[in-house]
Amino acid sequence: MISFPRMWLVVAVIPATVLLGGCGGGGGGGATSGSTSGSTSGASGWVQGQFSPASAFAAMCVTPRTGTDPATGKAYLDRQGTALEEKNWLRSWTNDLYLWFGEVPDQDPAGFASDATYFDALKTSATTASGNPKDRFHFTYPTATWEALSQSGVQAGYGATFVVLAGTPPRNVVVAYAEPGSAAAIAPASLARGAQILTVDGVDLVNANDQASVDTLNAGLSPQTVGESHTFSILDSGAATPRMVTLVSANIIETPVQNVQAIPTTAGDLVGYMLFNDHLATAEGELVAAFNQLQSAGVHDLILDIRYNGGGYLDIASEVAYMIAGPTPTTGQTFELSHFNTKNPTVNPVTKAAILPLGFHTTTQGFSLTAGQALPTLNLSRVFVITGAGTCSASESIINSLQGVNVQVIQIGSTTCGKPYAFYPADNCAVTYFSIQFQGINAKSFGDYPDGFTPENTIATEGVLVPGCSVADDFAHALGDPAEGRLASALSYRANGVCPVPPSGVQPPPSLEAKAQMAVSAHGNVIKPFWRQNRIYRLPTAR
Repeated sequence: MISFPRMWLVVAVIPATVLLGGCGGGGGGGATSGSTSGSTSGASGWVQGQFSPASAFAAMCVTPRTGTDPATGKAYLDRQGTALEEKNWLRSWTNDLYLWFGEVPDQDPAGFASDATYFDALKTSATTASGNPKDRFHFTYPTATWEALSQSGVQAGYGATFVVLAGTPPRNVVVAYAEPGSAAAIAPASLARGAQILTVDGVDLVNANDQASVDTLNAGLSPQTVGESHTFSILDSGAATPRMVTLVSANIIETPVQNVQAIPTTAGDLVGYMLFNDHLATAEGELVAAFNQLQSAGVHDLILDIRYNGGGYLDIASEVAYMIAGPTPTTGQTFELSHFNTKNPTVNPVTKAAILPLGFHTTTQGFSLTAGQALPTLNLSRVFVITGAGTCSASESIINSLQGVNVQVIQIGSTTCGKPYAFYPADNCAVTYFSIQFQGINAKSFGDYPDGFTPENTIATEGVLVPGCSVADDFAHALGDPAEGRLASALSYRANGVCPVPPSGVQPPPSLEAKAQMAVSAHGNVIKPFWRQNRIYRLPTAR
């Protein structure tokens, strides 16, 4: 069971229900929420508003696992159960832990065809000030897949990350970056930033407008299994004629930290730069090496490029924030405090421990380095962050936490995704569920940014304003090139405090549809799975 793939490209006119289903959201199963309090179902014994403990249904599985659970080193707890018991666990677990449990209609689980359709219905339907769904991050993974992804950074793909600049005809999809050494990066594919995708498996990506064609396009852009072969027509940046490239999906090892450098300035000092793409377990070692390199170089400022960083482990975000700021502003301060639902004001309902603030980590946490090693620090009073629509969750917590201890954050790029929420992944019957359980707030008790952080010169946005400049993504230059639009703007703003004129995307268009299309065209929608767009806590047993 898995609630993917996401539908990145759509036909020009498509029913909202199809879009929602393609994102793993929405209701399902034919059940309705119109029952009155106390209504019952003879088939399942369901009584609306009455909940048994989730523990009464935990690990009661249609297909119990046997052997040893690699996450605990102990035998699986699974025992024989039924599909209804699996759904009853979801119902009670959601009622116990979901942040907005009071906004979830209590529907008879027997009315849903599967765990997947029932889980999709177990979330709020409320929206934010901008009209976006309040809960856009509700998904599942097969447990074995999730464990492999989260610990190793390995996933099926080509090694290329694509950005959708326009998702409806005339579409525009380009390469954002390719993983070093991957099949996408080396000959014969040799995909480089800015290369435009024209066709996928013979389907016209730019103009095709029927659902079957769009399904083919999405399948090719986002392969779900290893060994898939897809053929692309590619127009390289600056080229006059396209070329054909065949890519075969493989297990891709991500390189979360890239292009670390100390950039000389006309003022005679050095500015540190790094591209940080994912808060994976493997990022810990790469980040420590990067900050050691910049510390040794004696940089006076840092430009942290997180435009494509959808998040991941919050502990790693805490390490990053500490390595930027150092001990002076962070000692004894809150990196992030978790606010659970109203049933759990003082005790963490997952760990059963008192809810205490997460501080700024001063040592490694044991992700990919031995735990307890002192972290290097740059001791900066400000940081420049390059952001985009793909900057999400744990990445946003870096911004929020530093602002909470009065480290100035200057934002270059576009509005972040808006996810101050998080969860503990929960495994039941070989499926790992991700359902919003708490909201993170900083040392100033602020965490209300469901529509993201946005540069202060941006017009017509509902995000939280941050000093800096709205700058469109520049696909004509390599990431880390000082001439690349966002990096160049950060360097220029550091030198003179002036944003590019005109800023990208500031003129409000005449309609919401046009506004959305303009935002995508200027800044792009990164094709990344939901597990890489989140703030994730580890259970104590995983430490």
